[in-house]
Amino acid sequence: MKLGIISWIKEEDFKEAQNKGLAFIELCVNNRHKEFLDHVESIKAYSEKYHMPIGSVGRWGEDKITTKGIREEELAVDYALIEKAAYLNCNIYITGCNYVADLSYYENCTLAIQYFEKLIEYGEQLGVKIATYNCRWNNFIHSDPTWSLIHGYLQDLYIKYDTSHCIYAGGDYLSEAKKWAHRFIHVHIKGALIVDGERFDDPPAGLDQTDWPAFMSILYAKGYNGGLSIEPHSENWRGELGKKGVDFTINYMKKLIL
Repeated sequence: MKLGIISWIKEEDFKEAQNKGLAFIELCVNNRHKEFLDHVESIKAYSEKYHMPIGSVGRWGEDKITTKGIREEELAVDYALIEKAAYLNCNIYITGCNYVADLSYYENCTLAIQYFEKLIEYGEQLGVKIATYNCRWNNFIHSDPTWSLIHGYLQDLYIKYDTSHCIYAGGDYLSEAKKWAHRFIHVHIKGALIVDGERFDDPPAGLDQTDWPAFMSILYAKGYNGGLSIEPHSENWRGELGKKGVDFTINYMKKLIL
C-alpha cells in the first residue's frame, strides 16, 4: 500500500507532498471542474517535476439522474474528467449518483446502472477504472443493499472507501470491509470522533476512535494494495495544528504499512 493526501492544483501542494515523503496526490474536483480542466497542463508539469503521481480524480455532489433519465450535460463533464485523468496517467475516477425522490428504488438503481455502464465503457477505452464513494453527499450508492445490487451487477465498478462515513451513519466499517474490500480501489484515511452520540470532530487518524490496525488487517487479508489517501477534514485542526496533525497521521499510518 502507498500513502498519499487529498490536495489541490497548486504547485506548493505537490512540493509539500514530496517533502513529506508521500507517494501520490488525490484531486477532489467537485464543483471546480472548470478550474481543473483549465489547469491540466500545469498539474501534469507539477506532477512530473515533483515525481508526485495523481492517485485519483474524484467529483461528488452533482445530480447525475432526474425523472427524465440521465443528465447528458453531467455525463459530458464526467467524460471530460476521465479523459484528463488518463492524460495525467491517473487510472482511477471516482463519482457517485444522486437519488431521485419521485422515482422508485428500482428506477433509481436502473438509471444509476445505466449511467455507470457508460462511464465504465468510456473509462476502459482510456485505461481508467470507475469507482463510487461511500459518502452520503447526494449519493445513494454508499452501502448495502445498494452495493449488492449495483456493484453485484457491475463487476467492473469499484469502491472508494472512507471509514468515517460508515461510522457517522451508525454502520460497521469492519463488517463492510470484510465483505467489500475486494472491490476497494482507493481508501481515505480520515479520523472520526463521536461524543455524546454526536459527531464531534474529524481528528487526525490515530487520534480518533477508528480501529485502524483492525481495518488495515482486513485490507491485507483481502489483498488490497492500493492508495491510502489522507484527508485533512477537521475544522479544529487548522493552520500549524493541522500541519502537525498531518505529520502525526503520516507517521502513524507508516507503522501500519508493511
